[in-house]
Parts: sequence; C-alpha cells; structure tokens
Amino acid sequence: MDDKQFGQIIMNVIRGDNLSRNETYEAFCSVLKNEVTEMQQGAFLAALCTKGETEEEVAGAWQAIYELDTEKVRINTPQPVVDNCGTGMDTFKTFNISTGASLIASAGGIPMARHGARALTSACGTVDIAEALGVDVECDMATVAKSIEEAHIGLFNGMSPKTHPNALGRILSKISFGSTLNIAASLANPAMPKIAVRGVYSRDIVVSVAKVMRELGYLRALIVNGEIGGSRGLSIDEASVCGPTYCAELTKDGEITEFKIEPSGIGLSKADPQDLAPLATKEQEAKAMVDLLRDKGSQARSNAVALNAALVFYISRVSSSIEEGFEKARQILESGLGYEQLRRWVMTQNRDPELGLRKLEQVSA
Repeated sequence: MDDKQFGQIIMNVIRGDNLSRNETYEAFCSVLKNEVTEMQQGAFLAALCTKGETEEEVAGAWQAIYELDTEKVRINTPQPVVDNCGTGMDTFKTFNISTGASLIASAGGIPMARHGARALTSACGTVDIAEALGVDVECDMATVAKSIEEAHIGLFNGMSPKTHPNALGRILSKISFGSTLNIAASLANPAMPKIAVRGVYSRDIVVSVAKVMRELGYLRALIVNGEIGGSRGLSIDEASVCGPTYCAELTKDGEITEFKIEPSGIGLSKADPQDLAPLATKEQEAKAMVDLLRDKGSQARSNAVALNAALVFYISRVSSSIEEGFEKARQILESGLGYEQLRRWVMTQNRDPELGLRKLEQVSA
C-alpha cells in the first residue's frame, strides 16, 4: 500500500468511518512493514484513537501483529496458562501492580504466561521491574516457556526482537498515547493464552476489548479499568483500591457481563492514590517489591496486589468469587510464599541463574 492509498484510509477514519477487520489488517501490515512514512503511521493511530476503535479494528490490528511480528511458543502445563498484562497509557501511574499480582497468582499454582514491555511513560514498566529483580528479560523464547512450565511464571519481553522481531518495539518506543496498537499488541502473547485479566487505559473500552477477546477465541477473560479517586477523572489499567473498578467479564459461553468492584465490597477502606505512586528509580521499586512479597510492604500496595491477584484466581476458577480470591492472595502474601516464588522465577528464567540470584540478593539485602 502506498502513501496515497494509506492517506485515503486515514481520511476515511477522520470522517468517522469504521474499517472492516480485513481493511485494518492490511493497513497495519503496511505500518509493521514500514511501507508508509512514520508521519502517516502516527496519523493513522491517532485517527483511530480519536474515532474510537471497533472490535473489528482491534482484531485486525492484532491479526497483523500476531501473524507478521510475533514468535510463537507452545506451553505444556496441567492447567491452562493465564495472562494478566495491561495496555499501559493510563492517566495515573502506579507501581507495577500486575507483576506482584502475577507472582502471587503463580505461587497459588496458576501458570502465568506474561507479556509486557518496558516503561514508555512511567518510571518502571513490567520488563524494567523484572530485570531489576534479576529475571533475564533478554533470554530466548524457549527459556521463557521453560520458566512457565517449571516455575509457573514467565515473561515475554514485548519490546524485544526475540518476541516481536520486526517492528513492534520500533513503533511503541515512538508513541506516548494510548492507541489501537497498545490494545492489540498486549493481546499478541506468544503463548496465546485463552484465559486472561486485561487492564485497559479507559473505562470507555472495557466492553469493546471484551468483544475483541471473544473474537480472538478467549474462553474466559476479565477486562478492568479502575478509578484512582479524586475529581480529575484519573484511572489505571488495574483493579483499584482507591475507587471503583469497572469490569466486563467474558464467560465460556460467549456472554459478556458488566459489573463494578468497590473497595468496601472486599472489606477495604479507600486508599490514598499517592500510596500507589511509583518511586523515583527502578532500584527503589525493586526493593519495594521484595518488601511487599515478604509481607513488609505498605498496606495500600499489598491490598492492590492482592486484589489484582484475586481477579486471576477468580477468572481461573480457583476461587468462586473475587472476595474469596482476595483472601487467598492475602494468605500467600502473609506466608512469604510470594518471595519464594520470585526466587524460583529468577532461577528459571535465566541464562545465568547465579548472576540473577546475586542481583536479587543485592536488592533484598
């Protein structure tokens, strides 16, 4: 597709026209192959975002990324693998809640096939915190798969050419706004799990992302956007302990149900948003994560991790309710099993386990 043809697609989107899944697929193929100028690529993403993406458009973008720019792996575990990544680009930056939640969920026996990126607009992204803790985030796909199978947790680096070898890192590193690409890329997990908790950057897309995941063949999913409190309308791509969380649940029969979680519903008082704000450096965040996993962290951070782990337990059918899942997560945190799980992860997802453990021990001291 040349610039002139691509420009016409941009004009159609600006006018408010929706693209079919195939039209979007072909447009994103041109973006990923760098067939049109970067100015055109940015204009296309911005136009889609301004119009509001349909589920067919997100599915088409995902198809292009998954087919053209995603290495695939097969994971052999007794239970289905689960992912709990977010889209990023939310309006309030928190510490890396999803990483803590995935460690607690995996300590509870759930194989977590994570797919994340380095920070684009925050201080410490999923890949950054894992690296600071001693996990090898530049290892090959087979090492990640082995870690998921043996340690029940592994992280595919979404900005590494070993995961997405052609274009994704190039594009994501150059945009700083939530777009179709963030949603679609977060779904392009090399293990292609069929069960997931997905945080999104806007309440407006909770239901539409649930429809996208249904279109992509997910069996069960929980899509969330949490209010962070205050009067500025800020939100996070996680479940919130500072205000209500808006959810859309996709069930195995293809039904989508909307509901809301309030902190008071699980016996919590609303937390101060600043208690969830990230610290200044990756090293400080790594130390805070270790403290949290040893049950020495702040109450607000511990509750945020427990709530988001509870969503994983719930959607995996390990817990019959989010409240029950929260209690299970709290018990794991209080036992210190979260830190032991972190050690297993560092030892398993590593080309040099001894080096990784030394790094973790330095953080833990």
